Amino acid sequence: MGHAAVRQNLLGLAIVSSCFAIPTTVHATPILLAIGSLTGSSAGANADLSGLTYPLENGVPANLLGGLGSALAYAGNGLFIATPDRGPNALTFNPLVDNTVSYINRFQTLTMTLAPHPGPGLPYTLTPTLTGSTLLWNPTPLYYGDGSLGTDGSHTLGSGVPAANTGDAYYFTGRSDGFGPGPSSNPADARFDPEGVRVSADGKSVFISDEYGPFIYQFDRATGQRLRSFTLPAHLAVAHPGPTTAAESKPANSSGRVPNKGMEGLAITPDGKTLVGILQAPLLQDKNDYLRLVSLDIATGATREYAYPLTAGSGVSEIVAINDHQFLVDERDGKGLGDGTNARVKDVFRIDLQGATDVSGIATLKDGAGFVPVAKSEVPLFNLVNLLETVGIGPDQVPAKIEGLAFGPDLVDPHLGLLHTLFIANDNDFVPSAAYADPGAPVAGPNLFYVVGLSDSDLPGFQNQRIPVPGTPWLVAAGLGFGLRYRRTSRPG
Repeated sequence: MGHAAVRQNLLGLAIVSSCFAIPTTVHATPILLAIGSLTGSSAGANADLSGLTYPLENGVPANLLGGLGSALAYAGNGLFIATPDRGPNALTFNPLVDNTVSYINRFQTLTMTLAPHPGPGLPYTLTPTLTGSTLLWNPTPLYYGDGSLGTDGSHTLGSGVPAANTGDAYYFTGRSDGFGPGPSSNPADARFDPEGVRVSADGKSVFISDEYGPFIYQFDRATGQRLRSFTLPAHLAVAHPGPTTAAESKPANSSGRVPNKGMEGLAITPDGKTLVGILQAPLLQDKNDYLRLVSLDIATGATREYAYPLTAGSGVSEIVAINDHQFLVDERDGKGLGDGTNARVKDVFRIDLQGATDVSGIATLKDGAGFVPVAKSEVPLFNLVNLLETVGIGPDQVPAKIEGLAFGPDLVDPHLGLLHTLFIANDNDFVPSAAYADPGAPVAGPNLFYVVGLSDSDLPGFQNQRIPVPGTPWLVAAGLGFGLRYRRTSRPG
């Protein structure tokens, strides 16, 4: 299909927020614009810019570049923030901590160069470049694992305190035994599993959600220091945290988030006033029909909850705002590249919170419980598997973990007109090659980024977040050299 034909087929979906589903008149046709990969940095292949070259407990270098698609956010001025999850744990070394290591949590700053490609194939090329790695820390002490769990018979588990700690900087890590007394919501826990990231309205800080607590923290964008910990509803946490998935599951806990399936996605409304986090799976006390979204007023800390009905995926990995009440949600299975199977469900749905019931006071979400769930499109806006198949990428080459969504700058194309760019990223679990996984285990390949173009009819009511960057235009039309003009800016590492 040529560009002109594609443009003629950019028809949208009508949104009706007062009922359960969003009726579909004509299915939209998003356009795959570009695909890019990131395999290293100026520090070398598969290396980030943290400067942490010492080996982790499993022998993997502490600066291994990976997991970038766990969360993705546009940061203005052509920059993106990518947040790896808890770190490399694909190599078996100690099941007592689910093979997690003292990987210091961080966010990566990237530029994304999108340039027109006049030849055959996709209309644009995408070149991601890593410009900075920022470590996440707290100014007061945190609870770390002390090694008392012992040995699995072949490896002795040492202390989980990062070697980089100083007297006034205590780093968050992905090791699962880094928790103190009380429920899993203790903000003094060192363990942190980032899964969602968004940039504040003033561009000076980032909000990151995680699976362990679940938590939502605010960090200084320049230094990585934690500035604030938001109090989330108590029923999201488990009363008895443990160092393994089995130790946190039933019957040890009968309520709270499912292990490793906490607050997986995070959105911020275009005005920068409200965060909306979404859990990956239903709470232990909820039925399999619904999972919860949490709306958080940044200024006051007040929360509301909504029920999201799963369609075909095993869970939700991301949410991104269309405007102050409508969002895109990434619903997926766990199949594809990195799992050794064929991908099937990588669906992006549109949802609307208007008219949905605040379910904060409902102990168990299930059909017939007397609430109105969020409105959800009857069919996906698009399925990434199907979109990639149109350019010859088979389902076995579609990443299993499509987890990052971010709206980038708008694009004016002389053939396609105005397009809203949606950047999509995968979590490769820090397994770019067989060297970082157990023998015979599937390899996830590089950190991949996909750019999808969406029209106004695909996204009625769309408002992009305007992050202030002096002297940088938001929308650029470059005439015959159409594309996005990005200025590179280094961030502190």
